[in-house]
Amino acid sequence: MPFGDRSQWSKCMGGILIIGAGQAGASLAQKLRADGFGGDVTLVGDEPVPPYERPPLSKAYLMGEMERERLYLRPPSIYDDKDIKLRLGTPVDTIDVRKKSVMIGADSLSYDQLALAVGSLPNRLPHEMSRDLAGIHTVRTLADIDRIRPRCRQGARVLVVGGGYIGLEAAAVAAKLGLKVTLVELAQRILNRVAASETADVIRAEHQAHGVDIREGVGVECLTGDGRVAGAKLTDGSTIDLDFVIVGTGIRPGTRLAEAAGIDCDNGILVDEFGRTSAADVWAAGDCTCFPYNGNRLRLESVQNAIDQAEAVAVNMLGAQSPYVPVPWFWSDQYDLKLQIAGLSTGNDRVVSRVSGKGRSHWYFKGERFLAVDAINAPRDYMVGKRLLEMAKNVEPAQVQDPDTDLKSLLRA
Repeated sequence: MPFGDRSQWSKCMGGILIIGAGQAGASLAQKLRADGFGGDVTLVGDEPVPPYERPPLSKAYLMGEMERERLYLRPPSIYDDKDIKLRLGTPVDTIDVRKKSVMIGADSLSYDQLALAVGSLPNRLPHEMSRDLAGIHTVRTLADIDRIRPRCRQGARVLVVGGGYIGLEAAAVAAKLGLKVTLVELAQRILNRVAASETADVIRAEHQAHGVDIREGVGVECLTGDGRVAGAKLTDGSTIDLDFVIVGTGIRPGTRLAEAAGIDCDNGILVDEFGRTSAADVWAAGDCTCFPYNGNRLRLESVQNAIDQAEAVAVNMLGAQSPYVPVPWFWSDQYDLKLQIAGLSTGNDRVVSRVSGKGRSHWYFKGERFLAVDAINAPRDYMVGKRLLEMAKNVEPAQVQDPDTDLKSLLRA
């Protein structure tokens, strides 16, 4: 047993209801069973398909290189084998934290403990910009990609709105499929909020080498067309002809249910270090949460966070009292570039670069404190940087920048 014995779990051997059948919800349910929880586990999801991976949606699945069944996190039969009840295609309407029940249409489901793993929602273009024209797509769900795939024919013209990771990954796949791609980013440069200009420069050059027309400091003034999008007028006064649009302007936490139930929210569902919300016996995990981190609060949008936080919440629902303290890490695949990121670069005041073979990495510092690393086709740099963060070890910027430094030696120092 990872902690205690079964006798201490008597208080939670009733029913656990999990709202959200994505990566976090599925991980939470599996962890409950793996740690010996014997009560009822019910997993409720909006979508009509079993829990699946999201990262391949805008990459291998959109490219036609992955079948739908390979997206599933587990074979559908595993939920029966583990006695996890799946209710799919059934959005939850309301939560009553006093009665400890939720409403799904006319059905009322009671719970002893509730976990919110409701994820995030894609940002959309405002009505005055999009005019509800057909052919405007987001990149978030399996259904989203199924609508985009038929449009990805060679020579088709697509406008990608947003120069963050979502938009850039979609642009890369579209370019590889032979589409004519224009990407606009309203900020001064791509990856403006999340990466240094040094990282953005490498990514931009790769896109341009594949024919993507990247326009920075430019947004969409309005889309045009008769029922279906056919063009766009941009904020610099230029116009372009289009066949469809992909909106990759980020996501927002799914707080609707929690807010309506009176659960505290602020840039996500507020939880403590154990994953508890402000409501008794209600927990939350994944993209939807805002949790304590280094004296502040943080909301992470990553597969790593969805899995790790969900598993931490699962053991805490069983009485572990184990704080969730992550070392954030992310990745992005674009063309032949593999970008791996460890840590959070927010607040940095210095970036040093290191070239290693065919790869390179950019290391972020605040004063002399090491914050994060972006590694582009440099897996060793990434692994060392991540390990340094996990060990809470500092490193001198000059050491990192020196090509003669054996990075592994920094772990032993």
